[in-house]
Amino acid sequence: MQKIVQKFGGTSVGTIEKIKHVCSIINKEIKNGNQVAVVSSAMSGETNKLLSLAENFDIQNNKLESDMIVSTGEQIAISLISMALKEIGLKGRPLLGWQIPIIGTKDFTKAKINRIDDKIILEIMNRGEIPIIAGFQGIDEDKNIVTFGRGGSDTSAVAIAAAIAADRCDIYTDVDGVYTTDPRIVKNARKLNKISYEEMLEFASLGAKVLQTRSVEMAMRHEVTVQVLSSISGNTGTFLIKEDEKMENELVSGIAYSKDEANLTLINILDKPGVATKIFSPLGEANINVDMIVQTGSENGNNINFTYTVSRKDLEQTILIMEENKNDIGFERIIRNNSLAKVSIIGLGMRTHTGVANKMFSALASENINIHVISTSEIKISVLIDETAIEKAINVLHSTFELEKK
Repeated sequence: MQKIVQKFGGTSVGTIEKIKHVCSIINKEIKNGNQVAVVSSAMSGETNKLLSLAENFDIQNNKLESDMIVSTGEQIAISLISMALKEIGLKGRPLLGWQIPIIGTKDFTKAKINRIDDKIILEIMNRGEIPIIAGFQGIDEDKNIVTFGRGGSDTSAVAIAAAIAADRCDIYTDVDGVYTTDPRIVKNARKLNKISYEEMLEFASLGAKVLQTRSVEMAMRHEVTVQVLSSISGNTGTFLIKEDEKMENELVSGIAYSKDEANLTLINILDKPGVATKIFSPLGEANINVDMIVQTGSENGNNINFTYTVSRKDLEQTILIMEENKNDIGFERIIRNNSLAKVSIIGLGMRTHTGVANKMFSALASENINIHVISTSEIKISVLIDETAIEKAINVLHSTFELEKK
């Protein structure tokens, strides 16, 4: 007998008919002799609907209330799943984050999970019942409801799997696994049978929307075996596992992209120690993630220009923070560009193979695609390009690295 966590995304529980189908998936695992804990997102569209109500007010000044509002979507979904399970003879117990409890940080709208009490979950499972847990939510130390950001139900599921020492965590979504790239853009994109935690972390952080980044980090830290699969097809999905030797033989595993990029350049900053801290400390305090960073010299030799990227949703707040700290930082003006996209190649094989960057840049040049910024790590190369060229870039890179082949 194994302990399995099954997480269902919003599209999987989007209607009553889909909820009944989800229950048949749960029942199949039960019939296989396994214990199951379920984690559910809100029904598709429900969170946006609830968020639109909160947006009638200033969310920045009402984050506590906003979290309380949007957390109700999961409450509806888990209750309906419990009802549907009863109809097929299974007993479920719907649980909200505070009932377990799932304890998070006091960062409303994007809290992090600190710990989970596994006692109630295991007691329910050991009675032969099914805990049906609201994803995306928990409470802070002061018992305020907090949420874990978009895709936070993935993180809830992996954290629960780690807490109860589950044998596997199945993430059911509207895709049947992790592909070499977006199959909507590249028709011959290939589904991967397995992918390393490290590669998946790069995929998630670089724009692939299959899993939330923090869920992958947690799976890697606790070595939780995760399977990403479809609730519709019934096919085996993609497994997230520790890397093996075969993975390193593949030069590039896949291509990720993000159209959510904004680029800022601070012009003419006096080149002196501590200037980077003055720029990025206030952004960190505001929970704004900074990605690609480039420092260049200016014409007079004493000053520098600082270029970095943030998500478009954070652009206006970032500019406001920079303006508020202008005297301290000492820049002349800001140049902004929010019509950019990022495309990245990812693969463990980059550690042991040379010439990957040149191959990538040559492929982009062959399509007349201009590169604005380059960023690298041990297993990825990212470039910032014009948003209008993103599909052309993905297709040429997919073909260049022959990702359609096994």
